[in-house]
Amino acid sequence: MNLDTYGTLVAASLVLLLGRQLVLRIAFLRIYSIPEPVVGGLLVALAAWLVNGLADAQVRFDSSLGMPLMLSFFACIGLNADIASLMRGGKPMVRFLFVVVGFLVVQNATGLLLASLQGQPPLLGLLAGSITLSGGHGTGIAWGKIFSEKYALPAASEIAMASATFGLVLGGLLGGPVARFLLSRLPAQTVRQVGGSDPTQFEQPTAVRLITAPAMIETLALISVCLLGGQAIARALAGSWLELPSFVCVLFVGVLLRNGLSLLGWYAVFERAVSVMGNVSLALFLALALMSLRLWELASLALPMFGILLGQAILMATYAIFVTFPAMGRNYDAAVRGGPT
Repeated sequence: MNLDTYGTLVAASLVLLLGRQLVLRIAFLRIYSIPEPVVGGLLVALAAWLVNGLADAQVRFDSSLGMPLMLSFFACIGLNADIASLMRGGKPMVRFLFVVVGFLVVQNATGLLLASLQGQPPLLGLLAGSITLSGGHGTGIAWGKIFSEKYALPAASEIAMASATFGLVLGGLLGGPVARFLLSRLPAQTVRQVGGSDPTQFEQPTAVRLITAPAMIETLALISVCLLGGQAIARALAGSWLELPSFVCVLFVGVLLRNGLSLLGWYAVFERAVSVMGNVSLALFLALALMSLRLWELASLALPMFGILLGQAILMATYAIFVTFPAMGRNYDAAVRGGPT
């Protein structure tokens, strides 16, 4: 059965509503912060796998909405990247940046090594590395599409979604125990209590700018400029040694646009409106991507993937304890920051 654009959009919306109801009712999903699109989308994908196995039938969804939604999400990431705020973080921010970049390198090296030891394609190690475990579902499906179309990696999107979901659960399972272990190594008087009367940094309700129709139109215009500019840059770089995926170019244009307008004093990006647009784009994109997964193509890779992801779990805990915690000062903040998330 083939669904057109409108039928696919209805199906994606129903997947999101299904995911929301399941997250509300199942404590495990809430505890480990499994996103609603992932819950609903994977359930539909599992149902499709069952139908394929029993009746040798498939439901095909229209994919034309996927790319615009994905690019809109990455445009919103760029538009919310405030370089001035990052610079105010000072030396701790710079130090943490080096710690994170170092971890990404080690994470990818571990994925490549474990994939090679099992006789699997190196790209499998990358998909089960920083692309999904640090980048999440959005980044995973974006690179999975590239690996599948350009490098002919079988079931790349399915690998990416499985790895990203494993990463979410893994972060919830490892984060608490690792943080508790690190806190136990601190003197009792240095462990500060959470709570109290300290003022929060959240905006006061009376000071919140309303997300109105004009605000959303302004935001949509910014996203459109990012998509147009990013696609133009991607086409210009195609075939050269600087060739980059479209979503990276779109994100880059978003960063330039947001910070350029701020530096010139012409316009202040409305971050809450951008976040809303980004969240909507990501939710629909993930729903479309997940409900279209052909999980039966992933069965033969289950064991190699488990081996890689198990190695990544050990790496995360080890890096947090022996690198992040010491590098960030061996204090309460370092312990909380050091736990895998």
